[in-house]
Amino acid sequence: MASNPAATCQANGDSKPGGVPAARRSCGHRSESESDAGPTSKSLARLCSRDDGERRAALEELSQGVLQCLDLERHGSERLRKQTLLHLLRLSRSCPLQEVRERAVELLRTAQEQGVQVPRALASGPSAFIPAKEILKGGPNQDVLIESFLSLGRVDHISMVMAMHPAYLCCFLKTQHALLEMDGPLPRHWRHYIAVMAAARHHCSYLVQQHSAGYLEAGGEESWLSGLEHAPAKLRSLQTLNKLLAHRPWLITQQHIQELVCPGAEPRWSLAELIHAVVLMAHAHSLCSFVWGCGLNPEPDHIGGYTFQPPSLSHSPHSPAHSPAHEDGRHELADGAVEVEVLMKRMVELQQQQEEEECTQEEMVTRFERERSESIPTAVVRGAPPDLVLRLVEEPEFRYEDFAPRGEQAPPTMRAQDYSWEDHGFSLLNRLLPDMGQLLDENFQIVCNLTYHRMAMHEGVDTHTLRKALWNYIHCLYGIRYDDYDYGSVNVLLERSLKVFVKTMACHPEQTTARIYHSFWRHFRHSEKVHANLIVMEARLQAALLYILRAITHYMR
Repeated sequence: MASNPAATCQANGDSKPGGVPAARRSCGHRSESESDAGPTSKSLARLCSRDDGERRAALEELSQGVLQCLDLERHGSERLRKQTLLHLLRLSRSCPLQEVRERAVELLRTAQEQGVQVPRALASGPSAFIPAKEILKGGPNQDVLIESFLSLGRVDHISMVMAMHPAYLCCFLKTQHALLEMDGPLPRHWRHYIAVMAAARHHCSYLVQQHSAGYLEAGGEESWLSGLEHAPAKLRSLQTLNKLLAHRPWLITQQHIQELVCPGAEPRWSLAELIHAVVLMAHAHSLCSFVWGCGLNPEPDHIGGYTFQPPSLSHSPHSPAHSPAHEDGRHELADGAVEVEVLMKRMVELQQQQEEEECTQEEMVTRFERERSESIPTAVVRGAPPDLVLRLVEEPEFRYEDFAPRGEQAPPTMRAQDYSWEDHGFSLLNRLLPDMGQLLDENFQIVCNLTYHRMAMHEGVDTHTLRKALWNYIHCLYGIRYDDYDYGSVNVLLERSLKVFVKTMACHPEQTTARIYHSFWRHFRHSEKVHANLIVMEARLQAALLYILRAITHYMR
């Protein structure tokens, strides 16, 4: 197949705007504010074909285009586009198809040998906390990543880490695709912009860049990304709900809903539009927790993920950002083994104790109050977020505050028996945004029931009580109480270092550090820590949804 070098080259250094891809499936993501959608978007999109022959032809077309451009460059008439080089870098680092990945590596090497300054990734893997060898494995993990690449056009760091739990990743991708791409009340570029607004609340430049690229690809105006004041008033009117959902969802009332949807509201949201928007925001907020909690590095083609500078002799890009003692996520062997044995013993004793004795309702309430008012420090302070994030945040000083502040102003607890996902939230969401309740429920169910019947070095372990303690502790932090759950279990099963991690990730995700990640479950597998991250993410999402859906229910009465 003949190749058009103009699809890969840039004449005399002048950039001409290209077309915007019509579908999200295009591989031509823009990761910086450029006016085109990637000059090789057509051949890159065909790399995602399920037809092996078409994929091989697209790979040859891309290769010929790059090689012809290198030949023309020697004559001073053409040069490789920066975006082409970044696309090749991304494919060389994250494409799950070996033939595509190896060809991208080869093309970058050829370009470098001919004097082209090529980019290199700044990180050695998807996560700063988890060694790349733990993430980039074959088997079922690879199968789901190949499917993701063929369906979506790229495999991002989120998917690569979530692929440690393939069953969950499949569900997550289906839900996210429905939220962002399927038919719904909001236009596609608005969906991505709402996600950008939400991610900015937690200073998550990873998601801000990812959804900014999706927003531009969907035809959004670039000026909106330079500041909230450039966005339509209707989108700006979401800011109050955005900050409350992100930091203190228990403060949301029917008044907040009424101000946006009642007749006479200007600008007015329909109830269907609003529910779509709030689910997008809550989804992005909880995903920020996962991104920070797993220490995800910027994508290779994102700002902060690459450089055109040669590697420094004094610093290897493959050096982990944490102490070498943490390279496999473990501290000293003996200490870790003892911790696991103690936890397993506690789980067995707790089960026996619950079978033998019943607590009074008053004692259950007391234990809940004790748990939610426990002082867990999360005092890490990061530097100022990058400008691309800060310009999209209103009231950056508005942050999480403990649900149970000392004094008389503490808001009432939400009793799950009065308003629950199963009995109330699920049906309302499914009615207002068809199928979304079902999709989210599948996510909740999978992450709660996910088990490999092992814990650290032990096999055949029932981890149900531990998973339930994690889920209920997160809801406790958000002021949600289950009358039939003994919150004394939380203190027995969750060590303090785990509580610090969970509370930081659920309430202040931008303050998560490698030290906090490595300090809990020191002898557990990284996949088990990722599972804990998934539980925090989904439990936080459900808690936020319960508060907003309760407010909508009260408004509709």
